[in-house]
Amino acid sequence: TDDGPVHLNLAFNPSHLEIVNPVVEGSTRARQTRRGDLRGDEVMAVLIHGDAAFIGLGTNQGTLNLSQTRGYRTGGTVHVVINNQIGFTTSDLRDARSTIYCTDIAKMIDAPIFHVNGDDPEAACLVVQAALEFRMKFRKDVVVDLVCFRRHGHNEADDPFVTQPMMYKKIAAHPGVRRKYADRLIAEGVIDGDGAEAMIDAYRAALDRGEHVEQTKLTEYRRMFAVDFTRFAGNHWRHPATTAVPQADLIRLTDKFTRVPEGFKLRSTVEKVIADRCEMARGNLPADWGMAEHLAYATLLTEGYGVRISGEDSGRGTFSHRHAVLHDQSREKWDQGAFVPLQFLSDNQAHFLVIDSILNEEAVLAFEYGYATSAPDELVIWEAQFGDFANGAQVVIDQFITSGEAKWGRLCGLVMMLPHGYDGQGPEHSSARIERYLQMCAEHNIQVVMMSESAQMFHVLRRQMLRPVRKPLVIIMSKRLLRYKDAMSPIDDITRGSFRTVIGDTADLDARKVRRVIVCSGQVYYDLANARKERGIKEIAIV
Repeated sequence: TDDGPVHLNLAFNPSHLEIVNPVVEGSTRARQTRRGDLRGDEVMAVLIHGDAAFIGLGTNQGTLNLSQTRGYRTGGTVHVVINNQIGFTTSDLRDARSTIYCTDIAKMIDAPIFHVNGDDPEAACLVVQAALEFRMKFRKDVVVDLVCFRRHGHNEADDPFVTQPMMYKKIAAHPGVRRKYADRLIAEGVIDGDGAEAMIDAYRAALDRGEHVEQTKLTEYRRMFAVDFTRFAGNHWRHPATTAVPQADLIRLTDKFTRVPEGFKLRSTVEKVIADRCEMARGNLPADWGMAEHLAYATLLTEGYGVRISGEDSGRGTFSHRHAVLHDQSREKWDQGAFVPLQFLSDNQAHFLVIDSILNEEAVLAFEYGYATSAPDELVIWEAQFGDFANGAQVVIDQFITSGEAKWGRLCGLVMMLPHGYDGQGPEHSSARIERYLQMCAEHNIQVVMMSESAQMFHVLRRQMLRPVRKPLVIIMSKRLLRYKDAMSPIDDITRGSFRTVIGDTADLDARKVRRVIVCSGQVYYDLANARKERGIKEIAIV
C-alpha cells in the first residue's frame, strides 16, 4: 500500500457459520501479543458475516461480550455484514428475528452501526473508511451493514423464487452492481461505454490465460513476525522430552511464587496453601495437583514459554486448588486487591496470564483455539468450570480442535482441562463424557489423558511445550484427587522421571500367581486398589 506492506491472513472457515469469528479474535490477540502490540495498532480483525447468522446463531453474543474484557480485547473489530436479506431461505421478519435490523445484536456493546446500500460502491467505501477511523480512534468494535442481494438464492443450484417470489422478481430485473456503477461513470463522463467493456474483456482474458489479476503481492518480502511451523511437522506423539527439573530450581521458583507483597493479607485457607507449597518443594510434604501445576508453569515461564489460562474460575480453580491469583482481604490495596505471583519470577521470564473468563464456553474456547494456533510457543489452556460444560462448545471441538489438522494442516497445542470426574453428582456433572473424546480420536489427532498422580500433571504440561509436537491435549481431571493424599506425589517424582502413559502395578505381588489384570485410568484406580487391599487379594494386578 502507499503506507507500506500489509499482510492479509484469511482464516479457515468451516460450514458452521460464525464459529470462526472468536477463532479469528484469538489469532489476532496472539499476533498482537507476539508483536507487543498492546493497543491493536498493528493487527486488526475483520469479520465478514451473513445477516441471519450474525444475529441468529448466538456465537456473536459471546464474541461481542469478549471485545472489551481484559484477557480478550483486540483493540476493536470491523464487522462487515453481507446483508442479502434472505439469510438461508427465511426472509419474513416475523420468523427471522425479534428485532428490526439483523445488526441490532451489536447494540449490546454500543457499537456504531452503518447501514449502507450495496448498489453504491462509493458510499460503501466511505462507510468503511469511517468505520476504520472510528476503530483506530476509540479501539471498539464497529459494524457495516451492507444491504444487498444474492443473485442465486441460498446456493447456486437453489431456486429462490420458490420462497421469495416478490424479491426475486426485482432481482431478476436488476442489472447488477457493476453495470449500474459503469452506467453512472459513463453518465458522469469519467469513462465511455467502450472503455467499460474493454476493462471487462481485459480482466476476463487475463483470467482465461491463468494470470494473477491482483498484482499487489510483494515478492521476496520477509515477514519479521512469522512463526516457523516446520519444526513441528512429522514428529510422532511419542517423541521423547526431558521434563524433570532439579529440586534446587523448584525450591528457588517456589520461593518466588509463594512470596506476597508486604502488608498483603491472605485468607487463612489460602495462607495455608501457600505455606504448604514451600514445604512440598523441599520434600517435607507430597506435592498436590495445584503445586504440580504451579511448578510446571513456573519452569516453563523461566525457560521462555508463555502461559495463558482462561476459564470461568481459572484464577483460583473451580475447586480452589490453583490459587494462581491471590486476593488481598483488605481489598483497598495492591491494584484493587489482586496479585499474580507467577508474573514475578524473573525480569526476563515469558509472560503469564490467567483470566477469569466471561460465562461462556463456545466463544471462549474458540478464542483460545485461535490463539493457540498462532502461538505455538505458548502453553494455552482452557479450563471448563465443570468438565461437562464443554458440551456448550461442542462445535468448536468438532470443527476445529479434533479436525483442524486433518482439514487444513493447522497445528494446535491447546490444552483443555475438564475438571470433576464422576464424584457423586451422577448425570448432572459427568466430566464431558470421556468416551466422547475417545470416539473423536483418529490418526493421532488429539491426546486424551485421565491421570491418577499429581506428578503426571507436571510432566504432561511441560511435555506439551518441550516436545516438537503440537497436538490438542484433553485432560480429564478428578475433583476428588485434587486433595486425595494417595494421589499426591513425592517431589522425587517431579525432579526425576517423566510422563508415563502406562503405570505398572506397584503392589507387592508374585507375578506367577496373578490370574487377572485390570486396566484402568484415573481415580477409579484408588477404589480398586483399596478394595484389593481390604480383601487381601493377591491374584489380581492393576495397571
